[in-house]
Amino acid sequence: MEPTLFLTVGLPCTGKTTAARLIEIEQKALRLTKDEWVKALYGHENPPSAQDVIEGRLIQIGLRALELGTNVVIDYGLWSRDERSALRQAAADLGATVELRYFELTPAEQRRRLDQRQAEAPHTTWPMSDEELAAWAAAIDIPTPGELDGSEPIDDPPAGFATWDEWRSHRWPPSVS
Repeated sequence: MEPTLFLTVGLPCTGKTTAARLIEIEQKALRLTKDEWVKALYGHENPPSAQDVIEGRLIQIGLRALELGTNVVIDYGLWSRDERSALRQAAADLGATVELRYFELTPAEQRRRLDQRQAEAPHTTWPMSDEELAAWAAAIDIPTPGELDGSEPIDDPPAGFATWDEWRSHRWPPSVS
């Protein structure tokens, strides 16, 4: 049976990690949750320079696990269609299937959950302002129905990149420069 790459897509505090934990158990998947790694490595800091590198390293681990036949859940926002297309292509190249899971809440419910998380488990998150949440909501490329059900072909890489592998290496660099 071919392995599956599960991708959680959505803004902060919309239920991605809760769902990823269920997928981990129900699908016997390796769960790669970026925020847990950033917290473990940087504590209260959330350095932008480390984000892409950590994501890239987790993707490398995830792709290797797929090669070995293990289901994988990549648990971070994946706000851009290009990010999702690159990962869909990488999984396809390895003979794996992909399931996209999109999580969405009203801004009021998202704020309520964030405030609750901040109060109950501040060590698992960072403060986020309403302005940041609104800016992020405006920035996300909401997955299309075809992306979600897998019926839509994977896009070509963006201009300037011959392959999705090349784009992935650019988007997720191997080290902090």
